[in-house]
Amino acid sequence: MPLLPGAEPYRHHGGPVGILVCHGFTGSPRSMRPWAERAAAEGYSVSLPLLPGHGTHWKDLNTTRWQDWYATVEREYLELAEECDQVFVFGLSMGGLLSLHLAARQGAGVSGLVLVNPLVRMPGQAHVALPVVRHLVPSFPGIASDIAKPGVDEGGYTRTPLHAAYSMKQLTRIVQSELPTVTQPLLLFRSPQDNVVSPDSGRTLMEHVGSKDLEERLLERSRHVATLDYDAELIFDGSLDFVRRLTVPVAKG
Repeated sequence: MPLLPGAEPYRHHGGPVGILVCHGFTGSPRSMRPWAERAAAEGYSVSLPLLPGHGTHWKDLNTTRWQDWYATVEREYLELAEECDQVFVFGLSMGGLLSLHLAARQGAGVSGLVLVNPLVRMPGQAHVALPVVRHLVPSFPGIASDIAKPGVDEGGYTRTPLHAAYSMKQLTRIVQSELPTVTQPLLLFRSPQDNVVSPDSGRTLMEHVGSKDLEERLLERSRHVATLDYDAELIFDGSLDFVRRLTVPVAKG
């Protein structure tokens, strides 16, 4: 199956500080490419992987599970950690969920997290029926391109595959239990007008995460895919200031 336009993974070998960038459910690197390229232009080593089942056809995603997506995130993290002195993780939506799971598992190996509208709790009530409905119908209407800026398309799937959505729901429960163990510095960007992820996700994160260095910033002009929306530059500037603040100077011999 050929890749959708802009769905290619992105990798840049830069300096001794690495940034792992994680896209969301039914999306692709296209939604994160401007952020990743901005970080690369600032001299950072950057990895933006394509998660399994994404960037082709929604039916491909229905054959994968959260363990497959996480395995890719963890592999890219380990490669960055091998070549860099520090690694930060940026995530959008489900990419934020995977980032939190990575932070819980890797501990101090992750120097900090920047999350944009992360999914921590499944929105609405439709997900309650997923255990049964996923065996009856393969998909629901898509959730892609919730963007306020006219004419912008993230290139995500037009359908939401239900076996994959159920697996993502399972991961939300795991991550909710792990939040107190996530103690890395964390910067949360949240869109009040998000039509995909409910405010419950942000509240759960802020109330239960173990991070002491914790800040929430609102994106008043953007919707869910804020990395391609009106407030994208606020995210890019704020995230890189965050990384610079937490970068440990290299001792000179």
